[in-house]
Amino acid sequence: MSTMNISLPAALKSFVDDQVAGGGYGTSSEYVRELIRKDQDRQQLRRLLLDGASSPTTETMDFDALRNRARKKG
Repeated sequence: MSTMNISLPAALKSFVDDQVAGGGYGTSSEYVRELIRKDQDRQQLRRLLLDGASSPTTETMDFDALRNRARKKG
């Protein structure tokens, strides 16, 4: 694993320390890694949504029928 050092203003360091203490993280590194993972997930979801929005429409979706079919299986 590589190491990265970052500098934070006192207010941000205090915030991170509070998140570590109250959020179930063992270290500030674990907290920052979790933030990065969440940001990666957010960016991936955004890419998927944008790709879907820009893709051509091939057919219409009957959401009521889909919902009813899902209810019957559940």
